[in-house]
Order: sequence, then structure tokens, then C-alpha cells
Amino acid sequence: MSNKKLVEQITSRDVDFSQWYTDLCLKAELMDYSDAKGFIIYRPLGYAIWENIQKYLDAEFKKTKHENVYMPMLIPESLFQKEKDHVSGFAPETAMVTTTGVEDLSERLIIRPTSEVLFGTHYSKIVKSYRDLPKLYNQWCSVVRWEKTTRPFLRGKEFLWQEGHTVHATAKEAKKETLDMLKIYKKLGKDLLAIPFVTGRKTNKEKFAGALETYAIEALMHDGQALQSGTSHYFGNEFAHAFDIKFTDESNQLKYAYQTSWGVSTRLIGAVIMVHGDDNGLVLPPYVAPTQIVIVPIKPNDEVQAAVKKLSKQLSKKYRVFVDDSSKSPGWKFSEHEMKGVPLRIEVGPRDLEQGLVVVAFRHTHEKVTVRLEDVSSFVKNGLKKMHDDMYQKALDHAQSRTYTTTNYDEFKSYLKQGGYIKMSVSGEDAEIKIKEETGATARVILKEPLLSEICPVTGKKAKQTILFARAY
Repeated sequence: MSNKKLVEQITSRDVDFSQWYTDLCLKAELMDYSDAKGFIIYRPLGYAIWENIQKYLDAEFKKTKHENVYMPMLIPESLFQKEKDHVSGFAPETAMVTTTGVEDLSERLIIRPTSEVLFGTHYSKIVKSYRDLPKLYNQWCSVVRWEKTTRPFLRGKEFLWQEGHTVHATAKEAKKETLDMLKIYKKLGKDLLAIPFVTGRKTNKEKFAGALETYAIEALMHDGQALQSGTSHYFGNEFAHAFDIKFTDESNQLKYAYQTSWGVSTRLIGAVIMVHGDDNGLVLPPYVAPTQIVIVPIKPNDEVQAAVKKLSKQLSKKYRVFVDDSSKSPGWKFSEHEMKGVPLRIEVGPRDLEQGLVVVAFRHTHEKVTVRLEDVSSFVKNGLKKMHDDMYQKALDHAQSRTYTTTNYDEFKSYLKQGGYIKMSVSGEDAEIKIKEETGATARVILKEPLLSEICPVTGKKAKQTILFARAY
């Protein structure tokens, strides 16, 4: 069998980051392209990462008394037209069903790009009294948006996500819900993905169509571009007016309800790849990794096989373990599991075993440590935690080292060439538009920080807010 390394087929990320990303998605077997342009196949490893994200979030949602539901994927066009802001925001990228193949439909059906209209209609039927509130619903599904340019996980014509839709008696409750979900997303980044998300409110220009306020989690990729990784929206009662969601309060007064919407998608997989990956492949944070430990027998005699079996049984009680006893060479196995980002590799060979030892290799640093068999369990526990903490800190150091502050537009452009976040106080939407047209950078979030200057460096007008800018995917 050839000993050629798999990593030789990956472009270096510092040579061509975009090609490195595409190579890695394919070579690590996260996905494949389908026969329908713009649609991808989620292969087992890619889908398993999503399952672990889903498992984490679903548990967090249930702690906060949210319930899972499922809405139809098709929306009658007349229903979609009820919310005009929503339509203008999504009309250019909606796909429609117009025929059964035998005859044309009497009304076109939109394949959901999101489900606000479906939830709005449902809530108008089931919410009648203050006793019915709040309704805290979430659904796991896929949506279709007819994107012109696609990239695996980051932007596709179809992607997987969760979308929460809640309805409340007061604006105060709905606003609290909006911010509470943002906190859960930020916690997801720190606890599971080892990604330090920046959170904040979107500008009016960048907010979700139909929302009064949009909040986002943003992450900085290795190449210095930002990735909007999730959003939480406060709708006020705009949708309630459009869909007639009214309830009788405790004083027997008829009032319109208040709503929120929030979601993250398989775009998070792209974030994990681009924040942590290296030229040897994926580097998966240990708590989200589908396989946390791979055990590789070296020259597997009877003693080695017995030790591997015992070790696997012991570790599988707490961790996701895979024993690679295939006929491939050890070098090929090491390369393959490095490519797929397995956090820890345990090598069990006859020489080390004679001394009661095994070798443990860390994926994120390539460090190898000799560990006594009886100490493996405690070493793994501490090792996985240290690996997660190290990866989070490395990502945080990267983001902080590439966050710049300026009061000069030329300096802003100079920083932007280096890649990263840039803080600057601007006059408003006029400045945002000019910055985007001239540099390609967009407002990521509004910062709750004092003004850096009284005058906007872009327009020369009075500065109103400090914004975090970046080029973004």
C-alpha cells in the first residue's frame, strides 16, 4: 500500500485560504457535491458534527422551557405576501413550486427560506388569552435560499438549521428572550466550539428584514475575515399586526402579542473549520468532535489486541472512541485521523506495552506524551479539557491581536488589508454604504463603547456610534 500522505493533497491555508477550505471539506470527507448545483451532501463526519451541535443546543433550549415543533416546508405565496418587509428581504432568493408535473398549481408555493409566516399564522390560531403565553417554540429543519454563489457550509441553496420562534405578552419579555438566546449562542461558542464570539446589535442597514432589532454572534476566521455565525431578532408586534396575533390580557383588553426569532445553522461547521484547521486538516474541538479518541494498534500481537480492547472498553464509558484496526499502515492511519481532526490518538505498541506504557498524541499541537496504562483515563480527561481551553485561548488571542482601533479612514483601509476587526465611530448608514462600496467591509455589530471621535472619518459628519467592521463571508 502507498504511504503517500493525504495532506499532500491539501493546499496550504496561507497560500490560498479559499482553496485550502474547499480541499479540506472534501478530503476530510465532511461533504460532497450533489448533482443539483449549489446543494451539498452531508457525509457522516460533517453530519455528526452538526448532530453534536444540535444535541448541545437542544438541551439548552429545553432547560429554558422551549419546545420543538415542525412546520411545513411549503408556504402559499398569498400567505408570504402578508408581511411586506419580509417579502422584500427574501423575494430575490426564494424558490417556488409551480407545478405537479402534470398540471400547474392554482397558487404557487414558496419553499421556506425561513418560517416567520408559518409560525405567525399558527400563533394567530392558538393564542387567545394571556394564559396561552408565552409560546416558546423551536424547529430543526432545512431551508432553501437561491444563492448565486455557494460555498460548502457557509452559503448554499439549502442548509440545515434551527429556528426559534416565540410569542410573548409584553415587549419587555420578548426583548429579554432575544438577548437570552444570544447568551446561549455565545455559551455554545465557548463551551463546545472553542470559538470566542463577539456579540452585539446589528445596524439598521444590516438587520434582518422585518425585525425591529437584530443581534448577532460574529467570529473571526484565520484569514482575518468575519463570519456571522448566528442571529437573534426582536420583532416587536410587527408580525402580530400582519398575522392578527391578538390576546385578551388580565384586564380583558385585546392586545397584539410580541415576537422573537433566532437561529444558527450548519454555517457553524464552516466556522470550526476556518478558526481551528491547519495544513494537516481539521482540528476539532474535543467536545464537538464525533470521535474524541482514536486508538491505533501497532504491530498487533495478542498482548496489544488485549490491551486495546480493555482500553477501548474503559474509555468508551465516557468518551466517543474509535479503534482503527484496519490493514492500513500506522503512518497512513495517523495522517487520516489528523486530516479528520480527531483530538487524541492513543498508540498501543508491543515495546511500550512491555513497560506498561502507551503513547498519546494531541491533534492541536502534535505533541506526543508517554502515559502509563493505569493513568490513561485521568490523563485523557485532563488532556481533553486542556486541549479545549488551549484552542479557545488561541482563537481569542488571534481575534484580539487582529482587532484594530482607528479614527482615520486611510488607516482603516490599511488595517483592512491586513484582515481583522476594525473599531471606528461613524455617522450612520451613509458611512456604512460608502465603506462597503469602497472597501467591501461591512458593519458587524454596534459596540457599547464610547465614541472614538466626535467627527466621522468617512463622511465628516457628527459621529453617532462605534461599530465593529470587517470583511465577511
